[in-house]
Amino acid sequence: MAEQTNPATTSFPAPTISLPLGPDVLRTYSGALICLEIVFGGLVWILVASSNVPVPLLQGWVMFVSLSMFFCSTAYLLLFLLGLADRINTDWNFLDMFYHFVALLFYFGAFLLEAATTSASLSVNSSICVNIPSGNIATVLSYQQYNINVAATVFAFIATMCYGCSMFMGFKRWRK
Repeated sequence: MAEQTNPATTSFPAPTISLPLGPDVLRTYSGALICLEIVFGGLVWILVASSNVPVPLLQGWVMFVSLSMFFCSTAYLLLFLLGLADRINTDWNFLDMFYHFVALLFYFGAFLLEAATTSASLSVNSSICVNIPSGNIATVLSYQQYNINVAATVFAFIATMCYGCSMFMGFKRWRK
């Protein structure tokens, strides 16, 4: 007697993966960009944290995004490095594009908020930067905090560009 196959188990499509698995993923542009996203995202996280977060209302989102995307990008890269992506039945090309789109939106907002924090400081004398906006709130940054925030802004911009390039390449893979 022939065995009946369960139609539910055979109806799942095979995973769609355009990126290689294992260490070969690091030899692709997408793998290199994910590594750059991790490095620059980690730098943003470290720099904002080392400035003692002088403007928590703005820099809280920057810390959230840099930490979240650092760990998500690391986990995403590990899925490909360890070869676990072929065990999960999903359209990896779409997931790659969608993940990088969301990360691009988050990082662009974080970049704008970090740039706003940095630009909200005026030089008063050689030791303190002060900005008094039209309201009653004053932002005071020391020069060390100001310089750290400038570096964090630059690295947030670079991380945003890396996520944008990854999203564009993911979109091209998804459309094929």
